[in-house]
Amino acid sequence: MTLHTIPCTPWALGAPLYMPAHRHDILECANGEKYPSLRSMIFCTEDAVSHNEVDSSLRHLGLCLQGFRDVPARFRFIRVRNPEVLARLLDLPHIDKIDGFVLPKFDTGVFHAYFDQLKDTPFKIMPTLETRDVFDVGAMCELRQALLQDEVFARILMLRIGGNDLMNLLGIRRPRNLTLYDTPMGQVISQLVTVFNPYHFSLSAPVFEYLNDNDTLQKEIQRDLAYGLCGKTAIHPNQIASIEAGYSVELDDYEMAVKLVDSAAPAVFKMHHAMCEVATHRHWAMGILQRQQCYGVSGETALACAEVSL
Repeated sequence: MTLHTIPCTPWALGAPLYMPAHRHDILECANGEKYPSLRSMIFCTEDAVSHNEVDSSLRHLGLCLQGFRDVPARFRFIRVRNPEVLARLLDLPHIDKIDGFVLPKFDTGVFHAYFDQLKDTPFKIMPTLETRDVFDVGAMCELRQALLQDEVFARILMLRIGGNDLMNLLGIRRPRNLTLYDTPMGQVISQLVTVFNPYHFSLSAPVFEYLNDNDTLQKEIQRDLAYGLCGKTAIHPNQIASIEAGYSVELDDYEMAVKLVDSAAPAVFKMHHAMCEVATHRHWAMGILQRQQCYGVSGETALACAEVSL
């Protein structure tokens, strides 16, 4: 398993960059020679790779793994194509140099096909919610109960929301100049948040597929945060800095969070023209401090990401 100076946590991943598994510069990206500020990456063997490229992509990944070095604060995942491809990846020499796997099209139908293989491994897992079951609250509650099993929950890093796959099922595409929350996906995301977040799962935000509209991207990031989502996958290196800049914490929020986690804080107090109540705002405060540790306070130089003990 790769070694890091910080733990592999949802906020530590920043804006993971998706890249096809047959990409020629995987080794340079993995080792930090290319995109040195990148916090995490996902090598894709699924939608980014055509059927006739799967075998060559797996061979390419296997060769690259031999040259992966331990790089501090740089997390590496592989998005598998299906349970059969996961089995082939687990058999590769040096597969322990990655941090974990993204599991696409995840639902109860493939639950055992994946977790029966992963139960004795050290890998972190990010299942992606992007099938028709996502629109069924009962199905999502059933999946949540399966994921809450102790041996499974311990390895779940976060759940990913597959926005484009879900919109494809609805026969729509995000219009330009509109956030996801201005489409039916806003309701879907809200539903997933209420099903999973109270049970201590982190949910990541869907990708933003337009590369020339930073204003709408920033609006969407603010909505992501307002919905309690953590992290947003980048589809192009130019998006990384914009996404992570959106995660810096407002000074007022930071100061309120510090006060809320202070053991000497009164049960209720006024600060920055807002009511602060320890019993109802402490969970929010802990999340703010975790973000601040990774992305700093707005207007300040970003702080180095460090382990937070709260």
